[in-house]
Amino acid sequence: MEFQKTTLKDAYLIKPKVFQDERGFFLESYSQKEFEQAGIKADFVQDNHSMSVNKGVLRGLHFQLSPHTQAKFVRVVKGSVYDVIVDLRKDSPTFGKWEGFNLSAENFQMLYVPRGFAHAFCTLEDNTEFLYKTDNFYAPQSDSGLIWNDPTLKINWPIENPILSEKDQKAQTFEEFIKNNPF
Repeated sequence: MEFQKTTLKDAYLIKPKVFQDERGFFLESYSQKEFEQAGIKADFVQDNHSMSVNKGVLRGLHFQLSPHTQAKFVRVVKGSVYDVIVDLRKDSPTFGKWEGFNLSAENFQMLYVPRGFAHAFCTLEDNTEFLYKTDNFYAPQSDSGLIWNDPTLKINWPIENPILSEKDQKAQTFEEFIKNNPF
């Protein structure tokens, strides 16, 4: 596995070694040993799998508040997404910054998202399947999010009118998050 630092502190784009031939492919999608060698210490406890029927589904920007923050390890197994992470760690040099990545079943790229980040993705193809591991269990009482089109963050999404859940339509702005979470 190749671990590439992103522009956001502690987040990594991960490129696995893919062995392909006329039969298909093989890749090692996770290795605790290789993650630890790259300086990532995460004890993943939950696997999640989502499928979005339509192109243009946007899920996020999701995160859990302390003490239930989660690191995530994400990948696409069918289709493609534009994946976005936002650093919400007040003491981080990249606080309030975002970065986007094209993840697909074709390019095999994966993303490690540290604790204290908001995460979202927008599907670029119909019937996209997205897998992610978390290092903390889902805690409904700590569930939170930011609005996808936040005026402060100014995320450059590849879509103008995404398909959103009711929850995501009502998410808070980045400024509201800062005001309500004095850290």
